[in-house]
Amino acid sequence: MKCVYVKKGNEKKKKKVDGKLFRLLQKSDEMEAIIAELEVGVESSRYRHQGEEFHIVLKGKMEYTVGKDVYTMEVGDSLWHPSNIYHSAKNIGDERLVYLTVSTPPTFI
Repeated sequence: MKCVYVKKGNEKKKKKVDGKLFRLLQKSDEMEAIIAELEVGVESSRYRHQGEEFHIVLKGKMEYTVGKDVYTMEVGDSLWHPSNIYHSAKNIGDERLVYLTVSTPPTFI
């Protein structure tokens, strides 16, 4: 078994667009782990793809939509969902939203 260790600030890849920052922490053939940051009021695109996802809020407050279901999430709240349903995240707090998202298979970055 091979381990991959990444020191803080040494992300594998970054993607920044319109008030959104995605930092790829880990990626394998089976999964990827990303720290996502959204500025106040910013919403991610609605997206669907093969697989499944897990999210946990690290800072701020977000509204996460999966299909027609809307979840208000705060620090420590987590959510799992199949990825083949349209989904998106929106920062509804008054500070930058930071959350960890882990998905399988790795299709985002």
